[in-house]
Amino acid sequence: MGLELKITTALKEAMKSKNQTALTALRAVKSAILLHKTQKSSDGDLSHEDEMKLLQKLVKQRKDSADIYKGQGRNDLADPELKEAELIQQFLPKALSEDEVKDVVKSVIEEIGAEGMKDMGKVMGISTKKLMGKADGKMISTIVREFLS
Repeated sequence: MGLELKITTALKEAMKSKNQTALTALRAVKSAILLHKTQKSSDGDLSHEDEMKLLQKLVKQRKDSADIYKGQGRNDLADPELKEAELIQQFLPKALSEDEVKDVVKSVIEEIGAEGMKDMGKVMGISTKKLMGKADGKMISTIVREFLS
């Protein structure tokens, strides 16, 4: 089942249960999918990789907003953002632990023979593709820096 179909089904369930937080989050996802499909550069299809990027972007936006709200002492605004992020994350694959991410990054470094920070871009590119939707970009970057420095 494609992401768009899953979102539509979840949206219907949220409407039936009158869950406003879920409705807001799911409508944002559906809107992002439609925007992506109607872009000039898009062929009207959404690849699995595009779906993962889109969902990760939406989760990151909500977490960043929540951090800003918390910094301003506005937990009343931060909590809904975090709930929405949690809801959207359900459509992403299960996140890997830090040790599992380290194993993948280590294998990529050995695979391409990376030596030092000059190869960080290559390692990040391959690692990010392999870990698409399964790990946060910030965590991957931190681990790559740790291994290459």
